[in-house]
Amino acid sequence: MGKDKPQMQKVFGSTITIHLLLAFLLLIVFETFGLWFLNVKLNIMDSRLFAANVVYQCSIITFCCNILSIPFNASIVAHEKMSAFAYISIYEVVAKLLIVYVLWIIDADKLILYAILMLSVTFSLQVIYVLYCKVKFDECRSHSLLIDKEYFKSIISFTGWNFIGSTAAILVTQGINILINLFFGVALNAARGIAEQVNNAINQFIGNFMTALNPQITKSYAAGEYEYANLLMVKGAKYATLIFWLLSLPVFIKADYILDIWLVKVPPYAPIFLKLAIIYSIFQTLSNTLYIGMLATGNIKKYQMTMGILYIASFVLCYVLFYLGLGPEWGYLSTIIALFIGVFVRLYLLGQMIPNFSITFYLKEALLKSISVIIISYFIISIITTLIGTNTIVSLILTIVESFTCVVILALLFALNCKERKMLKSQILKIK
Repeated sequence: MGKDKPQMQKVFGSTITIHLLLAFLLLIVFETFGLWFLNVKLNIMDSRLFAANVVYQCSIITFCCNILSIPFNASIVAHEKMSAFAYISIYEVVAKLLIVYVLWIIDADKLILYAILMLSVTFSLQVIYVLYCKVKFDECRSHSLLIDKEYFKSIISFTGWNFIGSTAAILVTQGINILINLFFGVALNAARGIAEQVNNAINQFIGNFMTALNPQITKSYAAGEYEYANLLMVKGAKYATLIFWLLSLPVFIKADYILDIWLVKVPPYAPIFLKLAIIYSIFQTLSNTLYIGMLATGNIKKYQMTMGILYIASFVLCYVLFYLGLGPEWGYLSTIIALFIGVFVRLYLLGQMIPNFSITFYLKEALLKSISVIIISYFIISIITTLIGTNTIVSLILTIVESFTCVVILALLFALNCKERKMLKSQILKIK
C-alpha cells in the first residue's frame, strides 16, 4: 500500500482486466466441455436433468462473479477495512435466512428456486463490495481497463501460477465429487454435500479470523520484519486450529445425532463424511498461514507446481482406489493424506524462501500443541459421551458445554504459554 496513487490505479486496472479475461476463458470451457460432461457423463435422472442444468448455469454465473470481485475484495483487505466484511456478512446471513423462508412459502421446484435465490444473493454481495470500493478507495474509483505493460508480466505470472494451484485444489474437491457420482451415484453426492455444508458453516468463523490476520503477515514480510511475520504464521496457525476445534468437537462427537435432527432421512455415509471433512479442515487450517506467507514472498512458482502435483496425485490415487473397489470414504482419506504431506512440503519451501523461518518452531508450537489438544480432548469427551449413553437434546447441550470446557482447559494448560494466557485474560477483561 506504499505505492503512489497513479501506480495503484495502474495495478488495479491491470488486475481487473486480467480477471475479466480469465472469467471469459473459463466461461467458454464451462459452456462447452462442462455442459457436455454434465449432460452426457454424470449420473442424473432424466426427470431432474433440466433442474441440474439450471443449477449449473447459476453456478457458472456465481463463479464468474466471484472471480471478478477478487480485486475489490483484495482492496478491502489491503486497506484493512475489516468492519466492511463484518457488516456485509450480517447482510449475507439475513439474506440467506430469507431464502429459507421463501423456499418454505413458495410452491416451486425447490432446487431451481434455491439456485436462483443463492445466485441473487451472491450477485448482490459482489455489487455491494464493488460499490463500497468505488466510494472508499481512489484506485478503485478511477482506473482504466487497459493492461499496463510495466505491471502485466508480474501480475499475469503471479495470477497464472496461483490459478494453476487453485485449479489443482478444485480438482481435488470437485473432481472427487464427480468420481463419487460416477462410481457410487447421486445419493453419496448428497451425503458429501451435506457434510461440506456443515463443515463450511464452522469454517466461516475461522475465515473471519484469517481475514484479519492475513494482511498483517503480508505487510510484515514486505517491511522486512521477518521474525514478526514468522511469529504471526506460527501463532496464527495454532490459534485458528484451536478455535476451529473448539467449534468442531461437539459436531464431530455428535455427528450422527445432529444430522438426524436436521434431516428427515440421513443419507448413507453422511456422518462419516462430516467427520472426515472436519479432519481435512484441521490440516487445512494448520496450513493457511503458511500459504499466506508463501504468497507474501511473491515467488510462488515452485510452491504452486509442487502442491499442484500433490493434489493431482491425490485425485489419481482416489480414482485408482475407487476402481479397485474401495469405499467412498477414500475420497476424503486420499485428500487428507495429500494435505498432511502438503503441510511438510509448505514448511520445507518456506524454510528456503523466508529468512529465519524455523520449521522446528512451527512443528513444536503449532502442529504438536494443536494436535495434542485435539487428540486428548476427543478421547475425554468420547468417554464422557459413551458413559452418558443417550441421544437427546439435553445430552447434546451437555456435550457442547463439556467440549468447550475441555478444549479451553487443555489449550490453557498445554497450548498457550504464560504470556499468551495473560494476553487472553486481558482481552477477556476488556470485553467485560
